[in-house]
Order: sequence, then structure tokens, then C-alpha cells
Amino acid sequence: MKNLWLLIFFPILGISQNKNAATIKVHEGVALHDEGKYDEALIRYDEALTLDKDNLIALSEKAMTLESSKKYNEAIEVSKHIISLYPNEDIKNTYVTYANSLDHQKKSEIALKIYDQGLKKYPDYYQLHFNKAISLVNAKQTEKALESFQNSVELKPNHPGSWNALAALNRDKRIPSILASSRYLALDNRSQRAKENLDSILDLMMQGVTQNDDKSINLNIDPSAVGLAANEKKIANNFSSTDMVLSMSAALDFDDKNKDKTEVQKFIDKFDTICRSMNGMKKGQKGFYWEFVAPYFIEMEKKKLTETFTYIIFLPKQNEDVTKYHEDNSQKIKDFYTWSDNYVWK
Repeated sequence: MKNLWLLIFFPILGISQNKNAATIKVHEGVALHDEGKYDEALIRYDEALTLDKDNLIALSEKAMTLESSKKYNEAIEVSKHIISLYPNEDIKNTYVTYANSLDHQKKSEIALKIYDQGLKKYPDYYQLHFNKAISLVNAKQTEKALESFQNSVELKPNHPGSWNALAALNRDKRIPSILASSRYLALDNRSQRAKENLDSILDLMMQGVTQNDDKSINLNIDPSAVGLAANEKKIANNFSSTDMVLSMSAALDFDDKNKDKTEVQKFIDKFDTICRSMNGMKKGQKGFYWEFVAPYFIEMEKKKLTETFTYIIFLPKQNEDVTKYHEDNSQKIKDFYTWSDNYVWK
């Protein structure tokens, strides 16, 4: 009996040791991947799979590294292998890797089918919605892409990439684009993308407003906007009234009474105007921007946080008054982020 017990015990011990050794190899591979050493990472994953055949984590990481190293065919084959082996495990990232690899090969139609397969199993995973949206952009299906990006931010309101995409794709819709860029900047005010989003907001806020040499003001409002404003509550995501109010507020930048105000102070005036206009117009409005995005900024203005928000998003410009505000008002900045981080998205 003693010999029989040993025969049973040692194989189990060996399997356990192999799994532990494989886990170590996977961790080493992930570290190498993060350093951009993809070939070395792939060697570690293969070593892990030699120790523990079909180890799910090793296969998943290998597929992602193959995609990152542009070995798309291999990434696709490994992804297929994972899906066939582990239909009941949490493999949502495998669907992302699989579909992304197809999209990189310009096979958008097939990629979209894989995203949909993944979304059928994992409808609440924001990365599937986000990456599907990118594939839809590549397939020139902009309206469907916007819908997928909206799904992504509804599931993950703190995902900067989705807000950045919404701002860019809505560039011809002034208020929605300003709101999306503003939310992006509440999450990231230090990167190159932050500077680009701030520049976009500043351009959009002054859109259609110019000053002549004689100091007279040209205010160019699209005549169709007047008709849209009259039917605003019948059309989803229609901000025509707020758009016109913003244009009139922007014209005040050139008023003599505002000539001594800084760029930031003028921005605060215009941004407060947007928020107050939305608050006054919100009843009965419909659509993603009215129902999901606008309430965040309406509450921000009600809590008198727009000044701090403005100094936060102006950080990329490194103006002297902005850097001084950050030096002198660390608690206000902390209070803003506490509110923003705890805001309940509806």
C-alpha cells in the first residue's frame, strides 16, 4: 500500500510543480512584453506551455504578444485554439486579440463578426465595444462606430480613449465634441492628446466668431440652426439653442469690459454659459449626450467646480496663471477629482 501511495503522490506533486514553474515563466514573459522584448517574451510563454500544456494564461499572453509583434496569423491561430479549448472560461480578451489581429490585416468584416461573437458572451466588456468601434471606423461605418464608442463609455466612463474618439468623430457637432473633449481632459491633462483636445475645444468655442480691424464683431450662425432650435426636443442630441448661446457668449470675449481677463477667465465664462444653457434646456431632451454626458457638466457647474476644472484642463498650455493656480490650490484640485471620481453616471 505504501508503494501505491507513493505512485499516486509523486505524479500529483510533479504536476503541481510544473504548474507553478509555468506560472513563473508566464510572469517573466509578461515583464518582457511590457519592456517591448516580444521575441524573448514568446520564448518564456513557450517554455511555460512545455511545462503545462495548454495553460490558459500562457496561451492568452502569447496571443497578445504575437499581436503586438505583428505576427497576426499566429495570434489568430492561438486565439482560435483558446476559444475551442476554453468555451466556459473568461476569455473576453482573447476575442479582442483575435478580432484586432484580423482588423490589422484589413479584414474588417471578419473582425466585426468576431467582435460580435465576443459581445454575445461578454456584452458588458467595454474593450470589445471600443475595439469594435475602431474596426467600424476602419470600415467607414462612422455612425455605428459612434454607437459602439458610446457603449464603451457607458460601461467605462473613465476610459480616455473612448472620449477622445467621440470628440474627434463629432467634430462637426460643436457641443457634443466640446463635452467629449472636456470629459477626456478631466481624465488626462498631461499627454499630447490632452493638448490636442484642449486646442480643439478652444477652436470650437470661437467657431463663427471673428473681430474685424475696426473692432466690429462678425457672428456667423448657421440659419438652419434656428429651425433646429425650434424643434430641439424632438431631435436626439440636438444642442442648437446651447450652440447659439455659446456663440453670443464667445462674442463677449472682444467686449471692452473683458479686455483685461485672461484666456482662462474668458473660457470659464463661456463654459459656465454652456452648462447653464444645458441645465435650462434639459427637460424633455433625449439622446446619449443629453441623457448621459450633459448631467455631469450641469452638476459640475452647480457645485461651482468649473473654475477648478478649467485650470486643470489648461495645464498643457503651461500659462503662468495656470501653473500658479496649481501651486496655490492643491486642495481645490483634489476636491474636484474627488467629486469627479465619485460622480454617479446615470
